[in-house]
Amino acid sequence: MNNNRREFLQTAAGTSLAGIASAAGAAEAGEGATAVRRRKRSAASQEMPRSMTLLSIRSQYGDTLGVKTERGILDVRRASLALRLPVPLTLDDLLQQGGAAELAQLVVAAQKSRRADSLYIEEAQITHGRLFAEPGKIVCIGLNYRDHAKEAGEKVPAVPILFNKYNNALTSHGATIRLPTEVATKFDYEVELLMVIGRRAHNVRPEDALQCVAGYCSSNDFSARDLQLELDGHQWMIGKTLDDFAPIGPYFVCADLVEDPNKLNIECRVNGETRQHSNTSSLVYNTEFLVSYISRHFPLEPGDLIFTGTPPGVILGMPKDQQVWLKAGDQIACSVGNLGELRFTLA
Repeated sequence: MNNNRREFLQTAAGTSLAGIASAAGAAEAGEGATAVRRRKRSAASQEMPRSMTLLSIRSQYGDTLGVKTERGILDVRRASLALRLPVPLTLDDLLQQGGAAELAQLVVAAQKSRRADSLYIEEAQITHGRLFAEPGKIVCIGLNYRDHAKEAGEKVPAVPILFNKYNNALTSHGATIRLPTEVATKFDYEVELLMVIGRRAHNVRPEDALQCVAGYCSSNDFSARDLQLELDGHQWMIGKTLDDFAPIGPYFVCADLVEDPNKLNIECRVNGETRQHSNTSSLVYNTEFLVSYISRHFPLEPGDLIFTGTPPGVILGMPKDQQVWLKAGDQIACSVGNLGELRFTLA
C-alpha cells in the first residue's frame, strides 16, 4: 500500500484559513511540511458515509477522493492539506478504515470558508481515477434477470449464481479498454447496478441486509464470451476478469441518496444506440436477498463490491447471424438510476 493510502500527504505547519491557496501549494511542493497520520477505525466501527456523491480524481499524486457539491468538485486531498483536517484520501480507505465523520467535517469546513475557491474544480476539468483499487472481494451474479437468462438459453437459476472478478479488472469512468485480441475475439457489454458494502455482513437477514450497503455505482461486467462459454467447463471467471474488464463510475452515491435500489432504470448504449433497457425491479434476486444470501456463505466486509447482474439485450442473446461483437473504437455508455453515466472506449 503506498503512502497516498497509508497516511496523509504532507501539510504546511502554521497554516491559517487566510493562507489556504498558498499553504496548499507549499505543502504539495514539500516545503516545511510534516507527515500527519489519521487514526484508523476499530474493527467494531459501524461508520458509513452519508448524503454524499463521491468520485476519484486522477493527478500526479495518484487517485484521490473528490466530493460533488453545488460549488464544484471538492478536491479532498487539497482541502485536507489546506484546512489541516486529516481525512481518508480514497474510497478504499474511507470504507475499510473509516473516517466518514471526518470527511463530512471537511466538506462543511470548505463550504464555510470564503477563501477556499482554490479547493474546488470544475468537473469537466477532472480526469477520473479508479473509484476502487483494493476491495477485499468482487462478487458477481450471473443470470439475474429472467429475460437475460432466456436470451442466453439458460434456465432461471434456482439460487443466485456467484462468480468473481479480481482487482486487475477494475478501471475508471472515461477509461480506454484495450481489447485482448491475442486471447479472445467475442467481446460483450453488461450494464449492472453495483452495490458497495460499508458494514460487515455475516448471516444477515434480508430485512437487515441493505443496512450493510454504503452506496451504489453504475458499472459494466465486461465479458469475453468465447473465453467464458467456449472453453471446456465454461470458464466464467477467466472470461470476465481480464485487465480493465470492470469499469465503474463516474460516482459512488451514498445509500441514503438512493430511494430504492430495486426500482432503478438501467440502460446500456453502444455508439449511441440503446442495446439494454430495463429496471432493477426485474432482478430475479433483489439487492437485499443477494447481500443476505452471500453473507450466509462467507462474510462481506467494508469495501467489498457486488455486481448484481445484467438485463437482456447483450450481444450473446442475439441470433448468431446478427451477433456483431464489440471492436476497437466502440464507445459504451451505461446508466443506472441517478448514479451517473459510465462511459468508456475500446481500443
